Amino acid sequence: MTGTDTAVLREMRWWDIDSVLELERDLFPEDAWSRGMFWSELAHARGPGATRCYVVAQEGDRIVGYAGLTISGAESEGGEAGDGDSVQAADVQTIAVTRDHWGTGLGSRLLTELLRAATAFECAEVLLECRVDNVRAQKLYERFGFEIIGVRRGYYQPGNVDALVMRLTDPSTSVNPASPVDGNGVQGTETNG
Repeated sequence: MTGTDTAVLREMRWWDIDSVLELERDLFPEDAWSRGMFWSELAHARGPGATRCYVVAQEGDRIVGYAGLTISGAESEGGEAGDGDSVQAADVQTIAVTRDHWGTGLGSRLLTELLRAATAFECAEVLLECRVDNVRAQKLYERFGFEIIGVRRGYYQPGNVDALVMRLTDPSTSVNPASPVDGNGVQGTETNG
């Protein structure tokens, strides 16, 4: 079996970018990220000021999936600017799995790891955008408790495809209903280094 049994999740590093780009261009030909975008994200994924978490799923020598999350602070409701009362929010930037691993649970494992990172960053909520025509991804997010809160018209370019904006409140309570994850987590990841 592939995906859930044999793929190892680990921190994405700069030497993974070429393999990730190949997968990115295959899965998202119209709106694939550039090499520079991945470099920029990884530049903020390590050290005491880290605001990103990027992981890859590796099976043997092959990258079969990847996912990334960014963290930002937002003023809490009722708080005034500068009062120090801010909450962290996370935004899922990307999740991708090779076609031959669709339906294996690998996407769930990657999302679970991003939610663990959001919890470690003490995020109160997780947001994401999902193409309106990507029903497979929508179902995955809904299983984890994400709810649609809006639509961004023409968000994905150049195809002018709308995006659903989805939100999960309190990622620490979200449980993968399909398959519980063991306590090992991702190899080589820490929010602070």
